Amino acid sequence: MTDPLALPDSNGPRAVFLCGKSWTAYTGTFFIAVLLFFAALPLAFKYNTRAALIVLAGSALIVGYRLLTIRSYQLYYDEAGVWLASGILPWKKKLTGVPWRDLGQASHETTFWSWLFRSYTVRISMRSTGQTVIHASGMARGKHAVDTIHIRLRELLDSRAVVV
Repeated sequence: MTDPLALPDSNGPRAVFLCGKSWTAYTGTFFIAVLLFFAALPLAFKYNTRAALIVLAGSALIVGYRLLTIRSYQLYYDEAGVWLASGILPWKKKLTGVPWRDLGQASHETTFWSWLFRSYTVRISMRSTGQTVIHASGMARGKHAVDTIHIRLRELLDSRAVVV
């Protein structure tokens, strides 16, 4: 299967990027940035310049961290299974996933808003327990990602690479 989104990795198996967070995931951070930079910062300037610099630096750190954290969400698959990676700080990095042999169902949640903004909630569950292992909301191209996972699983089952 040749995929233009394939990310070759010389250190390990070939990973295929499926989707990341949609623009709708950034709206909360945008409102926080507006409050911090257009409400808290002018109030701090009225107090004194040192307080304004502290508010500016703190606001920039908060907004920057939130933006980088949202951007770090990546749903992908490789030879071993389907994975969701997130986090930017070493102690906050997280990798959850399901091996192909244990993959039960991949689904996307469609509501009016998700349909309108093309921002879906993706759920991937275990075959044996039915427990949702990957739950990612606000994913761009989430519907396409679920379809791609099902196609890949079918290919693996047909080629007997995965035995159920």
